Amino acid sequence: MQGPHTILLIEDDTAVATSLKEVLEAEGYGVTWTKYGRDGLRLAQEQPPHLIILDVRLPDGSGFDFCRQLRQHKLRQPILMLTAQQEEMDKVLGLEMGADDYVTKPFGVRELLSRLRALLRRAYGELASSTNSNRLFVADLVIDLDRSLVLRGQTQLELTPTEFRLFVYLARNAGQALTRSQILQGAWGYDTAVEDERTVNVHIRRLREKVELTPSQPTLILTVPGVGYRLSNL
Repeated sequence: MQGPHTILLIEDDTAVATSLKEVLEAEGYGVTWTKYGRDGLRLAQEQPPHLIILDVRLPDGSGFDFCRQLRQHKLRQPILMLTAQQEEMDKVLGLEMGADDYVTKPFGVRELLSRLRALLRRAYGELASSTNSNRLFVADLVIDLDRSLVLRGQTQLELTPTEFRLFVYLARNAGQALTRSQILQGAWGYDTAVEDERTVNVHIRRLREKVELTPSQPTLILTVPGVGYRLSNL
């Protein structure tokens, strides 16, 4: 995926999609738009974009289900979900299915662009720029910063870009008890809010499911009651 960042927009509202496509193209992004989740899944595999914007309500199914299917097909690009729902459970469900962030309709263009840029920066930025080493070691895991992947022996763990960034941040601060606010600022790059702190909880749970040998009894990513989380410096 070379050249300008490309975005796959999966949105069934023609007015919203047309306006958003114009804004994104004016910002220099290449945009492919489809109304249907199934077409979006096919396009994401045939013409892998740098980022996917996915609406929750689609004519051929739930955006939550298509988000899960995208991850099941090993597509690791950041996914930004658009939702008209205000309920916290809808936002949490999107994160559980593999989304990296969400914006609630009606949204401001400035907010959406800010979150989009942050996702792209975290996914494709120079993650190793603040360290002289291109590898970090956590127990039996190797974090390869140059290739943005995590290995257990010869097996590559299937982390999303957000999960990778979160794991890198925890690894660089191994042994320290970190508040959710610190984690948001360090791994997400924006200031805290109550709902954003819940976002940390969801991503930590997803990350544990992939890096812990027994996720229900974590030994790497530990909960620090009344504070937040700490990565064991085993």
